Amino acid sequence: MAARPAISDTIAAIATAPGTGGIGIIRISGPESAAILHRLFTPYRPHSSFQSHKLYYGTIADRSGVVLDEVLAVFMQAPHTYTREDVVELHSHGSYLVLQAILAEVLTAGARVADSGEFTKRAFLSGRIDLTRAEAVIELLQARTSGGVRLAAHQLQGALYEEIVSIRDALVDILAVVEVAIDFPDDDVEILEVDHLLSTLREQVEHPLVRLIELADQGKVIREGVKVVIAGRPNVGKSSLLNGLLHEERALVTEIPGTTRDTIEELISVRGIPVHLVDTAGIRAHDDFVEELGIERARRKLQEADLVLFVVDASVSLTELDRELYQFLEDKKRIVVLNKLDIAGDDQADRVGREFPSDVQVRIVAREGMGLDDLLDTIYQAIMDEGDGMNEQVSCAPNLRHKMILEKTLSACRQLRESLHLGAPADLVAVDLQAALDYLGDIVGLTTPDDVLDALFSRFCIGK
Repeated sequence: MAARPAISDTIAAIATAPGTGGIGIIRISGPESAAILHRLFTPYRPHSSFQSHKLYYGTIADRSGVVLDEVLAVFMQAPHTYTREDVVELHSHGSYLVLQAILAEVLTAGARVADSGEFTKRAFLSGRIDLTRAEAVIELLQARTSGGVRLAAHQLQGALYEEIVSIRDALVDILAVVEVAIDFPDDDVEILEVDHLLSTLREQVEHPLVRLIELADQGKVIREGVKVVIAGRPNVGKSSLLNGLLHEERALVTEIPGTTRDTIEELISVRGIPVHLVDTAGIRAHDDFVEELGIERARRKLQEADLVLFVVDASVSLTELDRELYQFLEDKKRIVVLNKLDIAGDDQADRVGREFPSDVQVRIVAREGMGLDDLLDTIYQAIMDEGDGMNEQVSCAPNLRHKMILEKTLSACRQLRESLHLGAPADLVAVDLQAALDYLGDIVGLTTPDDVLDALFSRFCIGK
């Protein structure tokens, strides 16, 4: 993609997370980077210039000459840098006070504090990365599971960009033919070859667009995950199940019904998919006001759930309360979890299980962790089914912004198809084509408005 106008000022920021660590990094980018390094850094072995991409050992001192810290300094010469500008990094000890003191000297020497995401924004503005790769950086930083990391890494390597460019190239080829028809209006029919254009539009544009839109829904599951709610009447083992899945004593477990009076929410990873696990208060009739509040919240969480783990005590026959709650869940995607198998035995569990002939069932002993691996496998399969056959190896999944633009592009292409079918003049066909091209350009950053860019990069931390 083409580079945008050069930026004249120099920016700096702490590039490592707040807190104490072994190493902290100050990042500087812009035309004054090398000059700032010369002013502040005293190398252990004096020299007149810095070789690009080579670490130098020395010290940083303040304006009065007091040494702030021993550091490793590296100068990276444009254009072979993250921003395609001259870049300097100062690697000090990880004390945040030390980093703040060094940054203050860098600012005094001629830099300004970077805005959120400004380093990555400069990488985009310089043409080093397109907008899909820039967005992949923030998705990589914010990923909560291995699946999210993998998806962001593929996008950072250009998987989505290449898909978009391929579709744009097909539209550009169609536009080239249409523009010839505009220049030679008397030959519209012969030049346009409508059947060929429609075939190209269908195979090389519309089909790939539909596939990308479908992948966006799968990507949403990988990035954001699903909400799985544990439900059941009191004392069937919901909290024990939560503790077992978390591998920690997160919820209080007693023999007293109604111990859990509020929802407990935790995030776990199920084969790289984020799962927001919610333990709810046991639903029953009672006179306790506080417990009633918890039960009401449980009902709301059940309505929001993508998947429900309906836990029953397999050691006893189903109660009327079990049946009422099951009826309440009739429209929800669910897994029936038969708990307390150690007490129930297989015959009793079979009898209880026959009450749910159409449901997926898993047998467990929550307190001992027995059967939980099978339950996790079943949860994962349910998530995969929810994603309409989601491909575990999906490497190109547009985010919500991309999906909305892709849907607009598809709509413009369908309008284009209609125009071609109706034999519309070439100049009107060109209008539909240009609209589709502009939409796709918005995804990769060719036509993205500045306010959208500002909003996207504001999601970054300052040092990135």
